[in-house]
Amino acid sequence: MPVGFRVYLKRNLPPRELVESFRTIPAANIADCMGRHNAMLPEIRLMTKPGECNMVGVALTVKTCYGDNLMIHQALDMASEGDVIVVANEGGRNRSLLGEIMYRYGERKKLAGLVLDAPIRDALQIHSGSFPLYATGSTPGGPYKEGPGEVNVPVSCGGVHVNPGDIIVGDPDGVIVIPRQDAGEVLEAVKAFQQNDQRKLQAAINGTADRSWVMKQLETKKCEFVDKLYNE
Repeated sequence: MPVGFRVYLKRNLPPRELVESFRTIPAANIADCMGRHNAMLPEIRLMTKPGECNMVGVALTVKTCYGDNLMIHQALDMASEGDVIVVANEGGRNRSLLGEIMYRYGERKKLAGLVLDAPIRDALQIHSGSFPLYATGSTPGGPYKEGPGEVNVPVSCGGVHVNPGDIIVGDPDGVIVIPRQDAGEVLEAVKAFQQNDQRKLQAAINGTADRSWVMKQLETKKCEFVDKLYNE
């Protein structure tokens, strides 16, 4: 088997109804229910206009060579409706991996999203597209189409480990990765978390928030309070 240049055709997929359950849940709340882990780096940002609901779908992963998009084309051909193509690019930043033509093909395939640890080009045209795309920015420099690369293997994108079949959620804050095997447990935790979060939000708005925990935490950590000017 040619390690480094291969395409796996199968993935373990979570139930569709479980995936859809994350549609209206803020990415930040999901992160808070996973130990505040699994959020991609902030340089991977939304390049399309924000929608009314989250980007939610199942990871179809791509590992590319620096500045090469051959395997992204393969992933586009393989993708099904509701997939989020997640691309690792060896940290490359000086070549775009995707432009409007590839994006429009993704629209025709009814992708749920694209997440690239790399720049794009045709940013103005893509901004008004119909499905979410996250990337590190834009550059007119184009990609090679030589390979090698891999599809449907574990990748690291935006500082987060992503397996094929993981649930990918994105909103204007950024992208969060939910491991497929943990998704049910995370969903139940998020439901409880959101109820408490809404109570805290309303208390902050109406002025009834209990802020005593701040002083208690500082005292526990033995913070020193000095009743004079700095360098006095």
